[in-house]
Amino acid sequence: MAIKRILLIFLAQLCAVSAVLAQSSLQDTVVIDNATVTAKSKEQNLREGAFAINAVSIRTQAATLQSLTQAIDRTNGIRIREEGGVGSDFDLSINGMSGNSIRYFLDGMPLDAKGTGMTLANLPVNIIDRVEIYKGVIPASFGSDALGGAVNIITNRSSRNFVDFSYGIGSFHTHKADFSAQYIGKRTGLIIRPVLSAHYSKNDYMMRDVKVRNEDHTAFVVKDLPRFHDDYLSLFGQLEAGVQNRSWADAFFVSASYSKIDKDIQTGATQSHVIGMAERHTESLSFSARYEKSDFLAEGLQLQLSASHTLDHSQTVDTTYRLYYWDGSYINGGYSEIRRRGKSLRDYLRPLTVVRGNLNYDIAAGHELSLNYMLNRSGNKQEDSWDRDFVPTNDILTKHIAGLSYDQSLMEGRMNNTFFVKDYVNHLTINQTELSSTTGSDKIKGSNTQNYVGYGLGTRYIFAEAVALKGSYEHSVRLPVARELLGNGATVYPNVALKPEISENFNLGVFGSLDLGEGHMISYEMNGFVRLVDNYIRASLMETESMMQYVNVDAVHIKGLDGEIRYDWAGKLHAAVNASYDDSRDMREFTQSGERSVTYRNRTPNRPWTYCNAELSYTFHNLFQDDDRLRLSADYQWVHWFYLTWEAFGSASSKSRVPTQHITNASLLYSWHSGRYNVSLECSNLLDALAFDNYMLQKPGRAFFLKFRLFL
Repeated sequence: MAIKRILLIFLAQLCAVSAVLAQSSLQDTVVIDNATVTAKSKEQNLREGAFAINAVSIRTQAATLQSLTQAIDRTNGIRIREEGGVGSDFDLSINGMSGNSIRYFLDGMPLDAKGTGMTLANLPVNIIDRVEIYKGVIPASFGSDALGGAVNIITNRSSRNFVDFSYGIGSFHTHKADFSAQYIGKRTGLIIRPVLSAHYSKNDYMMRDVKVRNEDHTAFVVKDLPRFHDDYLSLFGQLEAGVQNRSWADAFFVSASYSKIDKDIQTGATQSHVIGMAERHTESLSFSARYEKSDFLAEGLQLQLSASHTLDHSQTVDTTYRLYYWDGSYINGGYSEIRRRGKSLRDYLRPLTVVRGNLNYDIAAGHELSLNYMLNRSGNKQEDSWDRDFVPTNDILTKHIAGLSYDQSLMEGRMNNTFFVKDYVNHLTINQTELSSTTGSDKIKGSNTQNYVGYGLGTRYIFAEAVALKGSYEHSVRLPVARELLGNGATVYPNVALKPEISENFNLGVFGSLDLGEGHMISYEMNGFVRLVDNYIRASLMETESMMQYVNVDAVHIKGLDGEIRYDWAGKLHAAVNASYDDSRDMREFTQSGERSVTYRNRTPNRPWTYCNAELSYTFHNLFQDDDRLRLSADYQWVHWFYLTWEAFGSASSKSRVPTQHITNASLLYSWHSGRYNVSLECSNLLDALAFDNYMLQKPGRAFFLKFRLFL
C-alpha cells in the first residue's frame, strides 16, 4: 500500500502543477533560416499519450506470411506462447498479466463479435494498418473490463480504390490466401469493402524425443516423429458497405461476415496425452452496423454507435475409445480421447450480442468529456447428440459496463491528463449440472447479479523531445469470460463459481527521442509497473485427465520493468532491442484451514518472467529499378527458463521446468513498382532449435515460407 500512496501522491501533484503552469501564457519564438518539418506517425503519437501503449505498424508485415501473433510477439513487454503450429491456441502476456485478463478489439469492437474461432492467429494481416497494445490501464472508451491490458486492431481506412491479393506457401503443408478490396462509387459515394481469407496447414512438424512402443510392444523407445493429427483450416469472408461525409452521418456502415474453423486435436493440455481422432469445428455468422456523427444534436458533441449480433456454433467430436501413441498406433481403451470419460458429440451454440456507444463532448479547447457504454451478452447452449444421458443446458452471461472520462490537454499539448470512472454489472444464469463437483454448478444455481466500480487516472508531461514522463493508475475489475466460466468444449472444464479479478494497477514510465542529425534517430522508453491482484484467475492443469480449468488464487502481486531502445538511420537501417522482467508471486499466506500455504511467495507457475527481443533490418532503395525496395531483416528472441508447476511442489531434481529458449528468424522482402508487387522469403527458427511453449508443448522447428502480394 505504501507504493500505491506514493504513486497516487506523485500523480496528483503532477496534475496540480500542470494546472498552475497552464495559466501562464509563455511563447518562445525562434527564427531560423531553414527548417525541416517532420510529422510524427500515428504510432508515435499513441506512444506519447498518458497511458502505457505499444503501437505497432503492420503495413510492412502485410507482404510477409507472418501472422499477427508473430508481429506482436517481438514488441516491448509482450510475450505470446502458442500451443503448436498454424491455428493453434495461444496465450498472450502483457507485463505479467495474461490469458483472459487481456481483451481483444477490432476497430474498438470486441474481436469475439467475428466468432469464437477468429483470433489474432488467423485474422487476415492484409486488412490491418496498426495494432495498439494498452499495458495495464486502458481508456474507458473501450467499455471493457480488461485487467492486464487490451489489444486494439485498427484496419485500413484508405480513401481510394484498391485491390490487395496475396498467396503464400510454406513448410508443414502451409497455404495462406488473402484478398481485400475497396470500391468507391463516383456518383453515389457508396463504399464497398470485401474481404476473403483461406488458411490451411497440416502442421506435420517433427516432434523430438517422444516415447513410442518398440516393435514387440514390450518397452518404450524414444524417437523423432511428425505430428499426424493436426490439420487446420480457416475460412473467413466479410462484406462491408456504407457511406461517409454525409449531412446526416460522418460514417454509416453495415457488414456481414462468416468464418469457419476446422481443427484436428493432436494433444491434450500436455504432449504426453496424444490424440488421433478428436476434432473441433466452429462456424460463425455475424451482422454489424456502425454510425458516427460529429455535432450530433449540439455543436461539439460526437456520437459513435456500434452494434453486432453473432450466431456461433462449435462442435467437439470425441467419439473414440482409443489411446494413441506418437507413431499413430493405438490401443483400444475404455474412455474417450479428450475428456477421458464417455463418448460425446457436443454442440455449443453461443450467440453473442454486443452494443457499444460513445458520446464525446468538447467542453473547450483541450477539454473533453466522454460517456461510454458497452453491452455484451453471450449465450452457451449445450447439446449432445451421442451422449443420451447428457441434459441440455442454456447458460447466459451478460455484462453492462458504463464509463465516464474527462480528458485535458494543457500547455500546448505538453501535458495530457485523463480521469475516469467505470461501473461493471455482471449477470450470470446457469442451468448446467454436469460434473457439478468439478464445475461448481452445485454452488451457483439459477441467476445472480453482481456490481462493481472501478476508477483511474493518467498523466503525461513532455519536458523536451528527449525526456517525457508518464504515469497511470486504475482500480480495475475483470469479470470472468465465457471460456473461463463455461469451458471451451474440448480441453477446458467449466468453473461457474469463479470470482472476478480485482486489481490496483500502477504504471510509471519515461520516454524520449534524440535526433543526432544526418538521418540518425534514437528513441527509447522505460516502464515500471505494479499489479496487486485479488482473486487472480489462472489456468490449472489436471494432469490425470490432461484437462485444464480456470481457478482463483486469493492474491497475486506482480511487479516489473520493461524497456526498449530503437535506432533508425534515414529510413534504411533499423535496429531495436527490448527486455522485460516481471515478478509474479502468490501472496496467499494461509489456506482456508488456517495452515500456512506452501506456495506463499512462489512465482506463478507456467509463466515466463524474463525475456528479450532484438531485431535488425536494412532496406535498399532503387536497387534494380526506380521505386523498388529490398529489405533484409533478422530477429532474435530469448526466454529465461521457468517452472511448469509451483516451485514448492516436488524436489529440485524432479521439478518440471520449461527450458531457456533461443529463437532466431530471418526474412527477405523485395517490392517494386512503388509497392504494387511484393515477394517475401522467410525462415523461422533458423537454427532449428528445440523450443517449448505453453505447458511445455513443442514448437515447430526450422520452417520456410514464400509469399507473393499484389496491391493495385
